[in-house]
Amino acid sequence: MSENTHHSTEQDLIQHRLDKLARIGARGDVPFKYAFERSCSIAEARAAYEKAETETDDHAAIDIPVTLAGRMTAFRSHGKTTFTDLRDETAKVQVYLNQKRLGEEIYATIQDLDIGDFLGVSGQIKRTRTGELTVFADEYVLLTKSLRALPEKYHGLTDVETRYRQRYLDMVANPEVLDRFRKRIATVAAMRQWLTDRGFLEVETPMLQPIAGGATARPFITHHNTYDRDLFLRIAPELYLKRLIVGGFEKVFEINRSFRNEGVDTKHNPEFTMMELYEAYQDYEGLMDETEAMLVAIVHKVIGGTTFPYQGDTIDVTSPWKRLSLFGAIRDLAGIDLEQTRDRDEAAEMAKSIGIEVDPAMGYGKIVDEVMSEKVQPHLVQPTFLYDYPIEISPLAKKKRDNPTLTERFQLFIGRLEMCNAFSELNDPIDQRERFMAQMDLRAKGDDEAQTLDEDFITALEVGMPPTAGLGVGIDRLAMLLTDSASIREVIFFPQLRTI
Repeated sequence: MSENTHHSTEQDLIQHRLDKLARIGARGDVPFKYAFERSCSIAEARAAYEKAETETDDHAAIDIPVTLAGRMTAFRSHGKTTFTDLRDETAKVQVYLNQKRLGEEIYATIQDLDIGDFLGVSGQIKRTRTGELTVFADEYVLLTKSLRALPEKYHGLTDVETRYRQRYLDMVANPEVLDRFRKRIATVAAMRQWLTDRGFLEVETPMLQPIAGGATARPFITHHNTYDRDLFLRIAPELYLKRLIVGGFEKVFEINRSFRNEGVDTKHNPEFTMMELYEAYQDYEGLMDETEAMLVAIVHKVIGGTTFPYQGDTIDVTSPWKRLSLFGAIRDLAGIDLEQTRDRDEAAEMAKSIGIEVDPAMGYGKIVDEVMSEKVQPHLVQPTFLYDYPIEISPLAKKKRDNPTLTERFQLFIGRLEMCNAFSELNDPIDQRERFMAQMDLRAKGDDEAQTLDEDFITALEVGMPPTAGLGVGIDRLAMLLTDSASIREVIFFPQLRTI
């Protein structure tokens, strides 16, 4: 069964396994079975035995028959006795294969097994003399023949590019990867449950849109042959979800993909998952309270407490969370007072004085946002809401009640990551049209991320949208946080990568 990967090429190893496949077929066995009936998972089998141990002092009398299946991840042969490790989605267990128990003819077929094969085994689960929980097999069956050796002989896959390109190998070689994605799945499930328990309706809105709206981002463009028109992969579901509020729903949410034709780094992937919700008769202050309550509940559900590690820090989500005005945070943490001016050039000079590179195309709002990103966000480790953003960078948010140069908008930061963005939603169609036109001016001046006028959305607002608050949460970044992952690629099953 030995495969010398040091002296063999990959094709040699594949051929070695193909030779075994031929022998298996020649003796009338089927190397790729259709199904296999298990009595339980490996984790359930282990739990059943451990429970029996607590109920009796005579461990030798414990007799629990099991039928299990999984992938072989280790193989140790000692003449007429062989030990293998079998792993399914839930756990791993040692399997004891013995010539006397199996019979000489069946035992001889073990030579055609390889690490990576899927096996089914039936027998009794017991402890060996060394205390290891083991299935003493009375029979085994080959379920699937693996034709490629597992990475590094199942001692781990460490090359980052290979891990991301061939996630299936990553999952096989690094069991902790499955745990990380289970935690992501549990996070989404907990969020969905929290929302539905509070009367939010889960909806679906178009991925293909005639106008890329709802966010400031560069879209992907595709073409519909039948209609002979270009369409955009959505950059956000916002404008369609608001149409549903206009139509009569009062609480809606969607958990789904959005696409932005932007750079790729540890915090960005061109295809990503967001949860967006909209709630009628709510404003950004009430939604701030709800956001905090929801995320605390999710952390409790997924982590089992209020504290957890993230990249060397200990995050504590115990309420109440810190709330800072955006300009107050800039004064305290960046050392400049951008609130005292609305002049673009003066703001640019202030930003440059603290080491911020200012592009000539950047307006006042983008300068403020850049200062926040570079000089404030790196300090926001514990949960912190920043609120009241410049109107220039918040075209879909209502003006602040006592200061029309600002909007009722907040963002949440945890572990230095931006986790969410929220507004008191702009529902004045006249104001909204003016904001869109200002965005179109920016687009005409070369800002290809500026938003586009959406006449149908304006029409919807003219029909009337009740006072509404909206929230977008980045699912991938929330998963990064709760799994202590430094890169977004660690929590996306199949991230986008460069072509090789």
